[in-house]
Amino acid sequence: MGYEPQADFGTPAVKSETTVTLSIDGRAVSVPAGTTVMRAAALSGGSIPRLCATDSLKQFGSCRLCLVEIDGMRGTPASCTTPVGAGMVVHTETARLQKLRRGVMELYISDHPLDCLTCSANNDCELQDMAANVGLRDVRYGYEGDNHLGAAPDVSNPYFDFDPSKCIVCSRCVRACDEVQGTFALTISGRGFGSAVSAGLPTDDFMSSECVSCGACVAACPTATLNEKAVKDIGKPERSVITTCAYCGVGCTFRAEMRGEQVVRMVPWKDGKANRGHSCVKGRFAWGYARHQDRVTRPMIRATVTEPWREVSWEEALGYAAGEFKRIAAQYGNNALGGIVSSRCTNEEGFLVQKLVRAGFGTNNVDTCARVCHSPTGYGLKNTFGTSAGTQDFDSVEDSDVMLVIGANPTDGHPVFASRMKKRLRQGAKLIVIDPRRTDIVRSPHIEADYHLPLRPGTNVAILTAIAHVIVTEGLVDETFVRERCDMDEFRDWAEFVSDARNSPEFLAPVIGVDADLMRGAARLFATGGNGAIYYGLGVTEHSQGSSTVMAIANLAMATGNIGRRGVGVNPLRGQNNVQGACDMGSFPHELSGYRHVSDPEARALFEAEWGVRIDPEPGLRIPNMLDAATDGLFKGIYIQGEDILQSDPDSKHVAAGLAAMECVIVQDLFLNETANYAHVFLPGSTFLEKNGTFTNAERRIQLVRKVMEPLNGYEDWEVTQELARAMGLDWNYAHPSEIMDEIARLTPTFAGVSFDRLDAEGSLQWPVNAAFPDGAPIMHVDGFVRGKGRFVVTEYIPTDERTGPRYPLLLTTGRILSQYNVGAQTRRTENVVWHEEDLLEIHPSDAENRGIRSGDWVRLASRAGETTLRATVTDRVAPGVVYTTFHHPTTQANVVTTDNSDWATNCPEYKVTAVQITPSNGPSQWQQDYDAQADLSRRIAVEAAE
Repeated sequence: MGYEPQADFGTPAVKSETTVTLSIDGRAVSVPAGTTVMRAAALSGGSIPRLCATDSLKQFGSCRLCLVEIDGMRGTPASCTTPVGAGMVVHTETARLQKLRRGVMELYISDHPLDCLTCSANNDCELQDMAANVGLRDVRYGYEGDNHLGAAPDVSNPYFDFDPSKCIVCSRCVRACDEVQGTFALTISGRGFGSAVSAGLPTDDFMSSECVSCGACVAACPTATLNEKAVKDIGKPERSVITTCAYCGVGCTFRAEMRGEQVVRMVPWKDGKANRGHSCVKGRFAWGYARHQDRVTRPMIRATVTEPWREVSWEEALGYAAGEFKRIAAQYGNNALGGIVSSRCTNEEGFLVQKLVRAGFGTNNVDTCARVCHSPTGYGLKNTFGTSAGTQDFDSVEDSDVMLVIGANPTDGHPVFASRMKKRLRQGAKLIVIDPRRTDIVRSPHIEADYHLPLRPGTNVAILTAIAHVIVTEGLVDETFVRERCDMDEFRDWAEFVSDARNSPEFLAPVIGVDADLMRGAARLFATGGNGAIYYGLGVTEHSQGSSTVMAIANLAMATGNIGRRGVGVNPLRGQNNVQGACDMGSFPHELSGYRHVSDPEARALFEAEWGVRIDPEPGLRIPNMLDAATDGLFKGIYIQGEDILQSDPDSKHVAAGLAAMECVIVQDLFLNETANYAHVFLPGSTFLEKNGTFTNAERRIQLVRKVMEPLNGYEDWEVTQELARAMGLDWNYAHPSEIMDEIARLTPTFAGVSFDRLDAEGSLQWPVNAAFPDGAPIMHVDGFVRGKGRFVVTEYIPTDERTGPRYPLLLTTGRILSQYNVGAQTRRTENVVWHEEDLLEIHPSDAENRGIRSGDWVRLASRAGETTLRATVTDRVAPGVVYTTFHHPTTQANVVTTDNSDWATNCPEYKVTAVQITPSNGPSQWQQDYDAQADLSRRIAVEAAE
């Protein structure tokens, strides 16, 4: 694709079943009722000059350029605020209009720098375009007198500049911050000639303001007032490619705008069905890691982890890796090998890794990062609904009347979708938040939760049972839905269980730490408030009762009839860009693609016929089991694609011990991550910008990832896996990822109708895509549950084994922050570090005072598993007795304190409940010192001697 701006129709589209026909410049035009004259003209092929109008924002009517004449109407109304009428006759180009527009444009230009030839927006500026459009040739007013030409630019933001001398005060940036992002960080200060865009208080700049750097204001700006620094440094883009973001599970569509092999900017694509033209600071700006100096682009090998790395050719590295794995299989058996599928790589790449493990290694020892995040989602929703995924698309939130957010922090973890949630809340929807912390979704500009239930960490099942108790005992169950759609015997058992007095809010309040009246009020609101949607995250799944909590959520949705239509549903907010896809592709040790158990002979027969190998009917090892087996001397080799288990998985000491016990660890990644400290083979990976394939987001939406530049390492990740398979003796000959998707479609019923050609033509598809759902299924379980009858499951609250006591009196819970992503390997190598350069420990003022701790102090964070040090920040975001930190920085080693407690069904670690003590500290822990020493030793790369 060349570089042409995406079509802008001036004002938003209108939904209406009524069509209105009018005449615009002699052309008959038919549009939905309520459409503006401006949009109608654009849809008919015309173009009315405008500066304050754009179709991503509500009509505003301030620039006065879009004036038109309408027969029978006085004056010259603004086309952006004038709705069409039946039989209306509109004129957009008359001598009168031309004169008026030129006069308006003269006023703009008289207070605007005339530096077009050297401006970074030259030939990419709406003001410049409109000046040409109206035929402006001179400015009668001159350039004397008061003006804004000397206003100093604000260069505080690391990604974009604000130059007030070029501002025309169209308010598009302010409106974008309000309407699209919902942060309300910008305003117009002053009046008349003194009007100016302001980022907060007069003393604020963009960096010190509440701006979250989502880029909405930059995208909305019609001039060079708000412009990316990269555009100034590199120049105007010359081509563009539509692709999919590789950060969180929202799956935003972007247009990568390129100059040669350099990314100039990533612009959110308005036709992206997940993001609808919006973005966050990560997807919009934090792509610089792709060319970071830390990037490893040559394969490396070594015999032991104490030796320096040695750079070698691809042939030598792959040959060495294959040779070692063959040796291990011959010496210890096939089950001494395994692999981990990346949730950051494409569906096609993940599918090949699990295929390599099963067909090449001869074992089911394959797992993925969902083990440590959303494996309880797969288990819980499959048992209750019959499908291991969420029920809705993101658009569904527009019809929600009540949102229940539990264990999720969408404003930080899924900010683009959070903006859509906040927009719906500003329109009047109600909000219930169940979270130990006061996250931004609880209270931020123009929204506030109706109920915030700050429960004690580890009591999710208890609070959901208490809510269900109210719904059942007060007669708030949707009996018609339950009778028609659910198993009645199981419902009666569940209803009897939750109705027991020991499950009442009053009885459980001391356990949960939330007032019973608040729980009752929240229960009544969810049951009676209209369309109720449940959104949850890792604060639900990363518990010893993670699977039980997911099933309790499903119970609640079924009991209130909130399944099978828009505005309702059970919606897991997936953490990584393709964690849903990795699960879909058969990356669990017990399941083949499409969530079919390896013990199913019919499913195995399909794969055995396609691959020409026997597949073991017994499930393989999960990640924790692989590490346990390694320390026991039974597991010897692992192929890790794009995961950093040493930083991300719990009980870091145990992970390190497991990796150290293996004889061959292969890491395929962009950087020498923490896990690579224990690797023997390093295979350089490729970024999402350097590959073709597909991602599947949290709403089951399959979208194309398109290559925008050549891989710096020479290969896309799927090609590396294919070359390793060939070195292992497999006859793989894929020429393009589309061929891998064709194989996926042949073997996976839910992907049967998916192909690259369809995705290219339609933009995206939401599985299942097959004969039953030829166009996909935005909403699941519309006419019935996939499993037949919905299944209610009794979820008894069982307290975690992790208890507080005199030695460890506080509870630690962990999470993410807006500017960083997962273990930070990508975002730490971008300018995003200016917002979060280190992990901090949040502690309540009363707990801090008792320990003599102030914000900025170094503290010792100790648990039964280990200890680390980091700085404290004193805040009432957390309740007394609870502390919180992130895990983005390896220097913190936050997971050295988390334990090996895990979900009873899936082994998902209990990151969210760790008993700890906090004390003042003078420096790093012994573990941190030893870890840093080992890492420094391990990361040495041998320098080749000059010939």
